[in-house]
Amino acid sequence: MVITFRRIAKISLILVYLVIVAGAVVRMTGSGMGCPDWPKCFGFYIPPTEVEELQWKPNKTFEKGQVIIWRETLQVAKESFTTNKTFNSNKWELYTKHDYAEFNPWHTWIEYINRLIGALAGLATLILAFASLKYWKQRKRIPIFAWLVVFGMAFQAWLGATVVYSVLEPVKITVHMFMALVIVALLLYIIYLATTENKHIYYDNNTLYLCLFALGLTLVQIIMGTQVRQFVDEQIDIYGYDAKSSWLKDPEILFYIHRSFSILVISTNIYLAYRITKLNLGHIKIYWVLFLLCVEVLTGMAMNYLNFPVTSQPIHLVIASILFGVQFYIVLDALMPRKTPKLRNFALPQK
Repeated sequence: MVITFRRIAKISLILVYLVIVAGAVVRMTGSGMGCPDWPKCFGFYIPPTEVEELQWKPNKTFEKGQVIIWRETLQVAKESFTTNKTFNSNKWELYTKHDYAEFNPWHTWIEYINRLIGALAGLATLILAFASLKYWKQRKRIPIFAWLVVFGMAFQAWLGATVVYSVLEPVKITVHMFMALVIVALLLYIIYLATTENKHIYYDNNTLYLCLFALGLTLVQIIMGTQVRQFVDEQIDIYGYDAKSSWLKDPEILFYIHRSFSILVISTNIYLAYRITKLNLGHIKIYWVLFLLCVEVLTGMAMNYLNFPVTSQPIHLVIASILFGVQFYIVLDALMPRKTPKLRNFALPQK
């Protein structure tokens, strides 16, 4: 069995989407600070499962860099040592990135799994970048964009660290989400370039502009959605996770704009589907767009009228990111209608 370059790119794309799924679950469960440090988790490569592992005790050995919760603060071991009968502050230093010092094993492991999937996605994109070097003489755009993905993943990891250090500052979360969509777009472009089949889809200028307009509307809607989610997070802090009926109590004006804006998004894509069908462009992906929009509307209504059913939030976010990906691929077909030269689709041996 062999692994083709295009398959590696698709695996990378799937893993990036899994990171988005994991991030949505982290957001839904409020697990963003489950690991208060980065890249380790309470100073461990594999996080603790019980709070006792994070408490100071006499005659207990701590490794350098290990984190404990001491008097509602995080303390980091300066060196490896075994404790005496009393706490020696000279052996510890205060963690100064933030003052969040709580431990919830469920939150910790949800955040840890999110980071683990992110690491796997980063490894996959690195493999993709090295594999792309085979195309350097044939088509330089493929390795250039493959390495841009690697740098994008590194930047995304840094953004993840800043989100933790800021104790989940909403603006940083929004940028973090936007960067994930940029990486999705880059991977889709690489997959498009590496496709060996000739492309026979020809768009007129009006249809092309409409495709770009529809994609732009989706981006605006996603950004507004992240801000609505910020409001919900603030309501959760006030009323708690059990009072779901109060999460959208007296919402801000942006909530109503976000809800009404969906009418423009849906009507634009319905007209686009009509135009593509009428002109016989043969792009079945537009019907996937309509299906995904229906799911988005249903999950949005469920959150509003059914008090945030379980999984409704992550589904809403993940479907939005998939919708963006499908629309972006349609735009690629609209922007690049001419036949592309066939690529030598080399294969990597798999043991």
